[in-house]
Order: sequence, then structure tokens, then C-alpha cells
Amino acid sequence: MYNNMNNNIKNHRPVYLNLLKIRLPLPGMVSLAHRVSGVGLFVSLPFIVYLLDLSVSSQNGFQQVQRILHQPVVVILEILILWAFAHHFFAGIRFLLIDADIGVEKTDSRTGAWLVIGAEVITVLAIVLYGVL
Repeated sequence: MYNNMNNNIKNHRPVYLNLLKIRLPLPGMVSLAHRVSGVGLFVSLPFIVYLLDLSVSSQNGFQQVQRILHQPVVVILEILILWAFAHHFFAGIRFLLIDADIGVEKTDSRTGAWLVIGAEVITVLAIVLYGVL
């Protein structure tokens, strides 16, 4: 009897879901990037704490940290960590506003996603161009 009922009901769910072929809308991409940036920040914490510990240990340690932070590969990692922080910060504010029922509508959600992207780009460019890194 159970099989007869299942045969009469059409199942429209996808059998195979290829996540690489799905085109997320902009708010969905911002949400996904928020998760990725959070993981990136968490993974980078041991490296950041190590550098902080080394920098406050002695004057030689501080100079060693300065040499490490000026290597080209590490500068790229610094920019990625900066992007992750900026994105996670601004997207987090957006999600707090959504929890307060602000920016829930489709057009407002898209506008909020663009504002997050704009704010993070401006933040990263301002810090990189003004020579903080």
C-alpha cells in the first residue's frame, strides 16, 4: 500500500544537486561569503596569536614579526584576512538588521548586499592604499 501511494505522488525534488551549477542571487552570495570569511578568520587565529605573542616577547621578536609581515606571500594573506574581517563585520551588521526585520524584502535585501560589498571594498582599499599594511 505504501508503494502505491508513492507512485501516485510526483516527486519534483532534484535527484542530484550540483552546487557548482547553482546561481545564487547576490544576497545568497553575501551570506555564503559571510560563512567563508568566518571560517577564514577562525583558521587564521593561531597565526595571528603567534605573531602577537612573538611581537611582545622582545625587541628582536618585534623586528622578526615586522620582517615576516613584509614578505609578499604574507602581505597577500594580510589582505585576505582584512577582507574576511571587513566582510564578516559588515555582513554581520546586515544580518542583525535582518533579524530586526529591516531589509527583509527582496529589493531591500539586494540593496543591503550591495552596501556590504561596497563597504568592505572601501574599507580594504582605504587600509591598503593608506599604507597600514
